[in-house]
Amino acid sequence: MSNDMISVVIPCFNQGKYLPFTVESIIASTHQAIEIIIVNDGSTDDSLAIAQQLKSRHHGIQIIHQPNGGVSKARNAGMRIAQGEYILPLDGDDLISSDYIEKAIEILRSNSSVKVVYCNAVKFNEQVQKEWKLKPFNLYNLATDNMIFVSGIFRKKDAFDIGGYSEDMTMGREDWEFWIKMLKDGGQVVKLPITGFYYRLTPNSKRKRTGTKEKKKERIDYLNQKHPDFFHKSINGPLRYNRSWSYTYNTLMKLIGRL
Repeated sequence: MSNDMISVVIPCFNQGKYLPFTVESIIASTHQAIEIIIVNDGSTDDSLAIAQQLKSRHHGIQIIHQPNGGVSKARNAGMRIAQGEYILPLDGDDLISSDYIEKAIEILRSNSSVKVVYCNAVKFNEQVQKEWKLKPFNLYNLATDNMIFVSGIFRKKDAFDIGGYSEDMTMGREDWEFWIKMLKDGGQVVKLPITGFYYRLTPNSKRKRTGTKEKKKERIDYLNQKHPDFFHKSINGPLRYNRSWSYTYNTLMKLIGRL
């Protein structure tokens, strides 16, 4: 195994028509030591057939075919067979720039205290392309929102040290909880000054499906149950449904002896 090999793990559920563009963006990378693991997560479209066609044309593609279990199970399945020292999760309809992997691995290879590298990002579809405005990373901001999109790059060892993605988190934003687990006890984060990630906007994206008020409440309840110490340390108490007011509200409740 090459010390700088990266495994790109692609969960794919009914994203067959976009999958070739995703794979081509990886193959165009300036970094050469890459394996691609496509996890067909019970797709009902032609995703599996398209993945098999891509494998027949490109060296270094592996395919896992499994019943639909959600992105956390799919990412974990891909990471379990990954040969790379580094991991890039990339959904089956998103894209990366040619220099993203190379520049991220340069950072991770040169500084063992860095756990996650990400970059500037763009949201796009056939009609629009716009900057994804992300808050600066710090633990306070991470406690109230996720500013690291799912396709940050990290070491496989660090992912397995925290147990991978939480497979019981099924209400969306699984990557947010993953970053909390990875970073709450230390580790640096580097944001590259390049636009390296392209998030495809689709009519039925999971981000839209899990953006309801009910899902948001369910997600906050889950995070508070899993990481109470992190939230108390970062925002002086639990994450509130009105997330931006969490620190102020918690501080007030402590002052009046209600927390």
